[in-house]
Amino acid sequence: MTGLRYVYAVCRPFKAPLQSQLTGVAGDPPRLLVHHDLVAVVSHVPERDFAEGPLHAHLEDLDWLSETARAHQGVIDALTVVTTPLPLRLATVFRDDSGVRTMLEAREADFCRTLDRLTGRVEWGVKVYVETEPPGDDAPAEEPAKAVSGRDYLRRRSSRVRANEDQWQRAEEFAGGLHETLSAFAEDSRLHPPQNAKLSGAAGRNVLNAAYLVPRVVSEEFVELVDRTKGEVPGMRVELTGPWAAYSFAGEKP
Repeated sequence: MTGLRYVYAVCRPFKAPLQSQLTGVAGDPPRLLVHHDLVAVVSHVPERDFAEGPLHAHLEDLDWLSETARAHQGVIDALTVVTTPLPLRLATVFRDDSGVRTMLEAREADFCRTLDRLTGRVEWGVKVYVETEPPGDDAPAEEPAKAVSGRDYLRRRSSRVRANEDQWQRAEEFAGGLHETLSAFAEDSRLHPPQNAKLSGAAGRNVLNAAYLVPRVVSEEFVELVDRTKGEVPGMRVELTGPWAAYSFAGEKP
C-alpha cells in the first residue's frame, strides 16, 4: 500500500512483537521506522483522506473522527503492552519516510529526554463521583402533610441546606484524601478538570479526575490501593482506568 505516513508514537527500539492481526488507521498494519536510537511507529494512509484539505474536512465529521481515534488508540494500547510509547497527536501525517526521519531528527533530544523519564511507567486514571446529587438550596421541600408556619418552613429549609453542605464537604474530604494518598504512591500526578456529565454520560457529579504516573512493576499495588477505597464512603463511586500510555505526562495530547 502506498500513500502518506501516519505516525502513532515514538519509542525506544524494542524486540517484542506487536499483535500479528493489529491494524491501524485506514486498515493498514503499523510498522517500525528506526532512526538512530528512536523508533517511529507508522502506517500508510491514503492522500484522498489525509492530505491537508481532506483531513481538515474530515475533522468535522464525528463518525470519521471516532473511527480514526479508535484505530489510533488500538495501536497505542498494543504498544503499551510491549514497550513505553510516547504518543503523538491524532492525525500526525507526513509525506513519506524522509519526512518522518526529519521530524525525528529535529525533536530527537526532546523525545529521548521524555522517554528516559517515562520508560517503565504507565498512566492510571482515577475518578470519583458523588452518586446522588443533593438538592439545591432552592429546591422545593417535600409537600407537608398539613400547613406549616413560616418558622417551620425556615427550619426545614435550613436543615436541607446543612445536609447539602455536609455532603459536599464529605465528598471534598474523600476526594482530597484519596488524591493525597495516590500522589504519595505515584511518581507524578495530574489533576484534570472535572468531567461534565452531559458530555461524558457518566452518572453522578465528578469531583476528582486525576492521572497518576506509576512504575509498571508496582501497578498491581496501585490498583489494590484504589480498590480498597471503593465502597469506603456511601454515596461515592471510585472508577479506575488503565494502564494507559502516559498521555498526561508526555507533553503531547491524543
